[in-house]
Amino acid sequence: MVELLIIAISSALVSNVVLSQFLGICSFVGVSKKVSTSAGMGGAVIFVITIASIVASLIYEFVLEPLGLDWLNTIVFILVIAALVQIVEMFLKKCMVSLYNALGVYLPLITTNCAVLGVALNNVKYEYSFLQSVVNGVGTALGYTIAIVLLAGIREHIEGNDIPHNFQGSPIVLVTAGLMAIAFFGFSGLL
Repeated sequence: MVELLIIAISSALVSNVVLSQFLGICSFVGVSKKVSTSAGMGGAVIFVITIASIVASLIYEFVLEPLGLDWLNTIVFILVIAALVQIVEMFLKKCMVSLYNALGVYLPLITTNCAVLGVALNNVKYEYSFLQSVVNGVGTALGYTIAIVLLAGIREHIEGNDIPHNFQGSPIVLVTAGLMAIAFFGFSGLL
């Protein structure tokens, strides 16, 4: 149980997928303009990463590894992730139209979000068991959600501030993300 807690804290805070591993930056910067949209994207990423961790772990353990097809894991994981994102996209389009419209092009980009693929590949790399893979997936997804919602909150607060012309837009977002990465580095003392 302690090992699972360490994996969860490590993947959410210490090795945050966005601020430490720099995976999933495109949606992190692109969707983080409003807290509500960021929370929606975080929810979609939580669902996709969690289910992708479950399915990828099962496929790897019961199909790819026994048949000696380990080298196909990246391709298979991409197909699993693409299918899951399509399910999320259909659900949001049908049930949450405003969130679907707010996420725009970034929702299909979850398919190519390297954070999602990175979790599945890290689960294989670290030889996590099924339960460890799920915990790592949930922890990583929660870490992504924490980071994107925090960045959105900061962006909403600095929107009305007097920012020098050269720092307006993307530069101030990247500086803010860099400062957040430094702050999250402080969590490395937890483990």
